[in-house]
Amino acid sequence: MAAPGCHVGAGTRREAAAGGGETGEGEEAEAEEEAEEEAEEEGEEPGAGALRSVFPRDPALFADAFPVERRYRLCGRVLRIAQHHGPRLGLAASVWEAALALCRYLEQQRFDFRGRTVIELGAGTGIVGILAALLGGDVTITDRPAALEQIRENVQLNFAAAGARPRVRALVWGQDEGSFPRGYGVVLGSDIVYHPPSFPPLLGTLRHLCGPRSLALLCAKMRGGDGGARRFFRQMLPPYFRVRLLWREPEEEIEIYRLTCKGGGGPIDEGGHL
Repeated sequence: MAAPGCHVGAGTRREAAAGGGETGEGEEAEAEEEAEEEAEEEGEEPGAGALRSVFPRDPALFADAFPVERRYRLCGRVLRIAQHHGPRLGLAASVWEAALALCRYLEQQRFDFRGRTVIELGAGTGIVGILAALLGGDVTITDRPAALEQIRENVQLNFAAAGARPRVRALVWGQDEGSFPRGYGVVLGSDIVYHPPSFPPLLGTLRHLCGPRSLALLCAKMRGGDGGARRFFRQMLPPYFRVRLLWREPEEEIEIYRLTCKGGGGPIDEGGHL
């Protein structure tokens, strides 16, 4: 998208051509002279003032990321979440609807994370893991290395410096899970089941992290028909996990699934109290 100053300059030239050109050319020359005078006052090179009259001064328009901070009221708390939109983070920059759906489900079910080890996968902004930590969990929030700075910022926004905070660690599925312990109490993931090539490494990561008494809660938007998320939940998981649909939002096609390892004793409680 062209810079706003370019549109203004182009529009002025068009008007000058339509009206004979004298008035428009005079105004442009005057503007260039003023820009050059400002440049001389600021110590810029000759010609820089003319360029500055065309291109906007605001450096944020050319920034790699556009930070936005929003607040979400969940479980009686206000969460402050920064989102650095731009090419560096891509999809990881946003709070997606599936993440909010999982947070609302935890709120509705009054989940109690106290005394439980919790890990969030593909966290992006970290909003789900941050909520779990505020509800008493011993939480580790994970994603690819590029997203960790944003997650750490959001942890700082929501936890006092002296208080216990979630840990933030890199976890690339299919590569890093061996450096994490087995048997987390709760494994959380929202909108991480959408890219079929990532399904096998994600499955391997889940199998490593989940023990006999672990509970995994995965929330996903059902994209790609039967070859997308549905295939992961209905075909790839069942050989290793008991899979149960807990909640569905038909309008947004968002579903929340509960996973427990086959052959294990299952989580402590079938309900919200883990």
